[in-house]
Amino acid sequence: MEGRAENPLRLKSVNHISLVCRSVEKSLDFYQNVLGFFSIRRPGSFDFDGAWLYNYGMGIHLLQSEDPDNMPKLSLQINPKDNHISFQCESMATVEKKLKEMKIEYVQSRVEEAGICVDQLFFHDPDGSMIEICNCDNLPVIPLGGGGGDTTLCSRINCNVQQQQQVQQAAGQIKQQQVTCLPSIPINEEYLPCA
Repeated sequence: MEGRAENPLRLKSVNHISLVCRSVEKSLDFYQNVLGFFSIRRPGSFDFDGAWLYNYGMGIHLLQSEDPDNMPKLSLQINPKDNHISFQCESMATVEKKLKEMKIEYVQSRVEEAGICVDQLFFHDPDGSMIEICNCDNLPVIPLGGGGGDTTLCSRINCNVQQQQQVQQAAGQIKQQQVTCLPSIPINEEYLPCA
């Protein structure tokens, strides 16, 4: 199909990201106590210091720098346009409150598109890697190009039903419109349309 990416490598999902750290201990504390990751077993055959963490369907592998004094200097400026890892959250207000309690400096941003607002908070980990927390699932995923069909938001339950229908459609059993499934969000004051 035009405009649709093939899967030549037969990829399934993101497995992990690796981050080189000045101090694995400080980074481990940050990713566990700020972002909620938990430690998992790391192969004992590695001959270098590090730690593995997991949550939210992905891993983070922390690698101790061989020369922490010569790592790039930490930037005090929080730039939302810098490379970053982004996590979706349940409540932006809760995240902001927790960051304030932990005395973590952050920058707020808002993206508005077709009456939909996405709120973002950006901050650094101990080594200066940028972290974004957002409610990006407010924004529908709309493929570019001539894929055709309607794009519909759906809840996780409806998504599973519609995915099953798509499998049946592919087998020639039923017709079903194309859908892009995103997790549904609770409607509350945080997710009101942009004014």
